[in-house]
Amino acid sequence: MVDLAAIIIAVAFVVLVGYLVPMILQVKRTVGQSERLLIRLNHELPGLLKDVKGTNENILALSDKARLGIDRATIFLNAVGDVGETVNHVHQAVREKGGGLAVGVTSLLAGLKAATSTVKKRIHKEQKGGPPYGS
Repeated sequence: MVDLAAIIIAVAFVVLVGYLVPMILQVKRTVGQSERLLIRLNHELPGLLKDVKGTNENILALSDKARLGIDRATIFLNAVGDVGETVNHVHQAVREKGGGLAVGVTSLLAGLKAATSTVKKRIHKEQKGGPPYGS
């Protein structure tokens, strides 16, 4: 019976070793690939980090320039708005003065027309032989 138990233990050991050997070989390959990957990452990572840092600095510089440009554009647009308000005030003043000027010119022309008409009537009466000054 002891022989049978020893044989069963030996067979179980052989099966276990037969199962563990391929698994150990696979683990060894996986560890080797992991080691190569870590070596490659250690080699490439400093360059990648340097590129990321440079890109970050470029983005910061661009955002500063954009902020400065927006500030300048805001100042410019405020100045344009002020000019627009000034033009509007001048336009209103010209309209108001222009309206009064138009009334004044119209009144002057009406007066000149009336005076011209009166002078023409008197000249016409004098030519017909009437009294010279509307008597």
